[in-house]
Amino acid sequence: MSLLLALALLPILAAVVVGAVVLWPDSSTGGVSVAGVVGDAPGTIYVTARTVSATPFDCQGVGAAPGKSVRCAHVSVTVTSGPDAGKRFTVDVDPTVRKAGIKPGDQLELARYRTEPGTPPLYAFVDFKRSSPMILLAVAFAVLVVVVARLRGLAALAGLGLGFLVLLKFMIPALLSGENPLAVALVGSAAIMFVLLYLAHGVSIRTTTALIGTLFGLAAAAALGTWAVGATHLTGVGSEEDLTLTAVAGQVRLSGLLLAGIIVASLGILNDVTVTQASAVWELRALSPDVSPGRLFAGAMRIGRDHIASVVYTIVFAYAGTALPVLLLINLSNRPLGTILTGEALGQEIVRTLVGSIGLVLAVPLTTAVGVALARFAGAATVPEPTPAAASTL
Repeated sequence: MSLLLALALLPILAAVVVGAVVLWPDSSTGGVSVAGVVGDAPGTIYVTARTVSATPFDCQGVGAAPGKSVRCAHVSVTVTSGPDAGKRFTVDVDPTVRKAGIKPGDQLELARYRTEPGTPPLYAFVDFKRSSPMILLAVAFAVLVVVVARLRGLAALAGLGLGFLVLLKFMIPALLSGENPLAVALVGSAAIMFVLLYLAHGVSIRTTTALIGTLFGLAAAAALGTWAVGATHLTGVGSEEDLTLTAVAGQVRLSGLLLAGIIVASLGILNDVTVTQASAVWELRALSPDVSPGRLFAGAMRIGRDHIASVVYTIVFAYAGTALPVLLLINLSNRPLGTILTGEALGQEIVRTLVGSIGLVLAVPLTTAVGVALARFAGAATVPEPTPAAASTL
């Protein structure tokens, strides 16, 4: 059975390898840079600094009503890198930064602008330096995953790292080189799933079941997404970042990039659902080895339906959480709700969510059916024995 599955997946794996070779990007992106578009002056460099003090003052800025002022801040900083390391300067921050809270000891990123010889350099606030707390969170996450999931958790982290390597070294450069976004997304996503699933869950028929379901869900999302993007006439230009990308890298097809984003965004949810369904089939059969295929399918689908229901509203609320500013603007707008929802910016997210959800829903019954068929023919050797605690619940 394992040999037959390997032979069945071999053409897909070969197609992924051939696709990666054909789509592999050049070593450069044509020498383009975002600096000339966003307005960095020649000679501008970025340095780090540490806050010494912050003194509020009245200013005209974002959030100020006509004829009224808001509170900005003069921030005294000590530069900690670059040609002026150790020296103290003053930079101004706008009301949004002051309201976020800026206090002595905060790490900042500043832009140092080149000035005329003999005049002091000019510094401007860029952002907070967040590397330390973010590294702390990442380390805490990795430690907890390894402590709770042990070797499997460590393997999952390794697979996640390799997945990001595929994304950074293949998919993003290929997209910037002007390769077909749909082909890049499918090849890259399939490669990530081959590596991630087998590394995190082990080489087994159960994992292969999840992989088949995931690949099917990706194919369904790609087909439906291609139709949806064309039918809704989405251009892919829904934000300032999209406009900047158009100016810097005109070879990138934004409508295709939107489609690639739909496929990549489907990876995590699809992986979660298909692995759960494959495990459900095997565990149910372990509890009742003599169960008929029909009852096994029905039992696993009951689990799958609960999972679908929870994942659907998880996706919706996850988007609502990230789009709260947009939703607030909608509430303040006088435009018809239907017009806003079908506009380019929100329309992209709605199409992305619906296409990914449909691919997820379709993957559940297919993964379950494949799992039932494989579990039936795999034999008792591939099915784990039920534990005494589990057997007592029968």
